[in-house]
Amino acid sequence: MKAGSNLERILTEGKFAATAELGPPKSADAEAIRKKAAILKGKVDAVNITDNQTAIVRMSSIGAAKLTLDTGLEPIMQMVCRDRNRIAMQSDILGAAALGLKNMLCLTGDHQKAGNHPTAKNVFDIDSLQLLQIVKNMRDNKVFQNGEEIRNTKKAPIVEPKMFLGAAENPFAHPYEFRAIRLAKKMKAGADFIQTQCIFDIPRFKEWMKEVVDRGTHEKLFILAGVMPIKSPRVIEYMKNNVPGMSIPDELVKRMKGASDPKEEGVNFVVELINEVRQIEGIRGVHIMAVEWEEIVPSIVERAGLLPRP
Repeated sequence: MKAGSNLERILTEGKFAATAELGPPKSADAEAIRKKAAILKGKVDAVNITDNQTAIVRMSSIGAAKLTLDTGLEPIMQMVCRDRNRIAMQSDILGAAALGLKNMLCLTGDHQKAGNHPTAKNVFDIDSLQLLQIVKNMRDNKVFQNGEEIRNTKKAPIVEPKMFLGAAENPFAHPYEFRAIRLAKKMKAGADFIQTQCIFDIPRFKEWMKEVVDRGTHEKLFILAGVMPIKSPRVIEYMKNNVPGMSIPDELVKRMKGASDPKEEGVNFVVELINEVRQIEGIRGVHIMAVEWEEIVPSIVERAGLLPRP
């Protein structure tokens, strides 16, 4: 065990993992975190605490993760490269570890032009691959990015941050032929687990996973398939036409448009999808991205046969 987190234990023991997202509020409302955690506790193994997702200012990932941890639900702290340089990132990683956080997801981050401060100055001192390398070195080699040992004085003990490291990967972004290669690079950089972009195009996802398995990457990396419940035909149409890196079949759009209860149909689709991805070689869990619809997650995991959690 590298960090001793619950998520690491479940994956290491060969059990099928289930994670979800817990989006921090756009305020200092701690109770909003506690209410979402109460919905998700016992239903999933850990929850991603997003880091100013879509470049919109929210409660910090570290602060929200500590509040989540205090409820008894394990957080996965996300960190994006958009807002901090390597000094601030390493400082925050030390602070997060000191607060008891044991999972971390390394992301490059959405461009600030997509958010509510489009004129903000971005940082991007490093990218997600470099961030993985830095945290892996801090954990395994007990040194900062500059090579200095992680200790207060020359005679003080080394106290390194122990994090179970994750990253994201999108099997549907062009050029397709580099996606499995990019996944292997993230594994080599230090990723212990991967959460994929949400899946709507299952044939394309299977092709990508075959490439991953052919390379043997799945034997060294825990891969969690990303799924997203859709509430309405309008949402799926918007994503199909406006969100880069998505692959959404026309048949799914027609299915949602023809549904008498679109919300129920969106849940039906996700449950079917979970059952299908569980059969794919190399898939070790599922990551449910409900995006401000946390209350639907318990129903999804129950209908998918993922309860009780180990």
